[in-house]
Amino acid sequence: MGSPVYIKIHNQLRENIENGKWTVGQKIPAERELAASFDVSRMTLRQAIQALVDEGILERRVGSGTFVANRKVQEKMSGVTSFTEMMQAAGKRPSSRTISYHLTIPSQTEIEKLQLPAGAQVLRMERIRYGNDIPICFEIATIPAQLIENFSKEEVTSSFYRTLEKKANLYPGHAVQMISATKATERIATYLQIKRGDALLRMSQLSYLQDGRPFEYVHTQYVGSRFEFVLEK
Repeated sequence: MGSPVYIKIHNQLRENIENGKWTVGQKIPAERELAASFDVSRMTLRQAIQALVDEGILERRVGSGTFVANRKVQEKMSGVTSFTEMMQAAGKRPSSRTISYHLTIPSQTEIEKLQLPAGAQVLRMERIRYGNDIPICFEIATIPAQLIENFSKEEVTSSFYRTLEKKANLYPGHAVQMISATKATERIATYLQIKRGDALLRMSQLSYLQDGRPFEYVHTQYVGSRFEFVLEK
C-alpha cells in the first residue's frame, strides 16, 4: 500500500526545505499555488502543511502566511547540561549578555534550596542567553558565594560548569526541574526581542554536584517559539 497523498506532499515540501529551496524565515508559496502544483485539493495540501507545522518545520503566522520555522533548541531532560553544551548539541553558537552580577544576601528560599549556613552570601546574576545571536532565554542564577570565591567573573559567566570541573574538580550530577507556562512581561519581552504577553516556558532548576551538594538555583524563561523540552523515559 502506498503512502497517503498528503504524506508524499509532506515529504516533498520537507525535501525542498532541507535542500535549501526555502530557507529559515522564508515564506513558502500560497496554499492555492501549492495545491495546483501538486494537482491536489487544498484540503489535502493543508494536511501536509499541518503535519510540518506540528513537527516544528513550518510555522503559520496569522495574516501573513506560512514560513520555514527556525528549529527549536531542544533539551533532553536527563542529568545536568549547561546552556553552552545544549547550544553546541543543537549546532548553534552560544553566547550570553550579563545584565547584573553581584554578591548579596540570599532569600529564605535560596537558603533552603542551596542548604546554606547562617551568614552565607550568594552570587546572583541575570543573563540573556543566545543561540546564533537569537535570544533563547532570560535567566536568574543563584550560586553559593563560597563556591566561586576563586573564580573570576569571566570564568563564571562564560562557562560556569567547565570552570567548576577544571579549577575545582567538581562535577555536576543531577538536577530537579519544575516547568510551567507564563507570559512575557514588558521587561522580559524587551530582553528577548518578543512582544509583551508572548508565551514563555518558565523553569526552576536546582542542580546538584555528584557528591549530592546543591550548587546552583536557576529561574529561566525560555521563548516558547524557540525552545522545547524533550522527556525521555
